[in-house]
Amino acid sequence: MSPTLKPAAVYRRVGLNRIEDLLDLEEASFPSDRSSRRNLRNLLRSPSAYCAAAYLRGELVGGIVVLFRSNAKVARIYSIAVSENARGMGIGQGMLRRAEREARRRGCDRLRLEARMGNTPAIRLYEKLGFEAVRILPGYYEDGAHGTVYLKQLDSPR
Repeated sequence: MSPTLKPAAVYRRVGLNRIEDLLDLEEASFPSDRSSRRNLRNLLRSPSAYCAAAYLRGELVGGIVVLFRSNAKVARIYSIAVSENARGMGIGQGMLRRAEREARRRGCDRLRLEARMGNTPAIRLYEKLGFEAVRILPGYYEDGAHGTVYLKQLDSPR
């Protein structure tokens, strides 16, 4: 019996034409602290933000936003989400790898993100990919949930 093959995802930068899909993904993925339409529109237009999406069979199933500051060596993963029906397929890992490449391309040597305490699947992924917890953020989220700052040292570009 042959193993079931996972469909290959396609990753690419995303623009304003996919804002509705990204807003739907945020709504389905986050209980609070979601991007507003205005904020997401500004991020999609900003040269200091890297916005990418993952697609399976033409459907947007993941999104990531990475923020960069001039002359900063740390890039911040502002948002990462994977639709429920695409979880466990390597989509999050693929998006994080692309974020790492973009960060190195822009001269950064570290990636930072915040994760909700108790989001075990996300935390497992971050730790598997080399992120380390560096600080607790009491009451960080709108609903009072605590967060944790994770940091990853990036390898030199190859």
